[in-house]
Amino acid sequence: MIHKMRLHDEPFKSIKSKNKDIELRLYDEKRRLINVNDFIEFTNTKTNEVIMTKVIKLHIFKSFYELYPLFNKVRLGYNEEEKCDPKDMEMYYSKDDIERYGVVGIEIKVI
Repeated sequence: MIHKMRLHDEPFKSIKSKNKDIELRLYDEKRRLINVNDFIEFTNTKTNEVIMTKVIKLHIFKSFYELYPLFNKVRLGYNEEEKCDPKDMEMYYSKDDIERYGVVGIEIKVI
């Protein structure tokens, strides 16, 4: 199955360069349809460029606070010099939604 997701320019570039290989999302109804070996087509919201990735593994947690400590921050999309903070995800998802659905780190490989 092929899933389609949109990404801002910076995380898109980070996945394309193979630095970021964990895509962080709310584990809502849409993301619950994703399975290992599925494909995700990411579209850059700035340039409309598209890359195809394969789902390697799903890391499901109650919160980003549980997920973040398990991975190198570069794999999550941060630069080495950036501070890595799970609270950053609250700019995309409300605390209520995170509590309601949980979160997923979608481990991917560019193909």
